[in-house]
Amino acid sequence: MVFIWDYDRKEQEKTEAGRIKILERMIDYGPDGEKIKLADVKKYWGKPQSSPTTSRSFWMK
Repeated sequence: MVFIWDYDRKEQEKTEAGRIKILERMIDYGPDGEKIKLADVKKYWGKPQSSPTTSRSFWMK
């Protein structure tokens, strides 16, 4: 197993912010044989935000 963590993973798993950091690292650097849980990705990734619609027209008249 390759050691890529610069912090104590067991301590990070205790907080939500730590779990998000772990998930980001797994996505960025690869899970190293461990599967990334789809439920965690859906929970912490968030929903995509669309651009707000406006009533203004950007065309010049």
